Amino acid sequence: MRAYKRLSAVERAFRSLKTVDLKVRPVFHHAANRVRAHVFLCMLAYYVEWHLRERLKPLLFDDDDPAAAEAARASIVAPAQVSAAAKEKARRKRTANGHPVHSFRTLLGDLATIARNRVVPRLPGAEPFEVLTRPTALQREVFKLLGVRLERSQ
Repeated sequence: MRAYKRLSAVERAFRSLKTVDLKVRPVFHHAANRVRAHVFLCMLAYYVEWHLRERLKPLLFDDDDPAAAEAARASIVAPAQVSAAAKEKARRKRTANGHPVHSFRTLLGDLATIARNRVVPRLPGAEPFEVLTRPTALQREVFKLLGVRLERSQ
């Protein structure tokens, strides 16, 4: 069982690295140190993504109750099951607190709308300043789950 879980995690990581999320392309480095550096950066990127997915499971289509999913499984050779909470989340396409459920890619796209703008007033003697866009309720929830505090600017 544990070996199967580890193998499926490795397969998922490779699929994520090469196709869906990180889109790591073939590397044409010939020097050993450059190949090692490339592999290191790929694994580091996946490690960060894995941690983000773990913390953001309540907002993603991922099952955030693996114990219930495992309990619903008839045997070790039976197909993996999804918890009742995850089925409900997928059916409603809403989280428990009413936010829309996202894939990892769409959630990153939503976060990409946050920007820091430099404002240069035309008034004589007024200093330029920076303003951070006001995060949406979903973005605030993401930052809360990640334990990140945005700077106050407005």
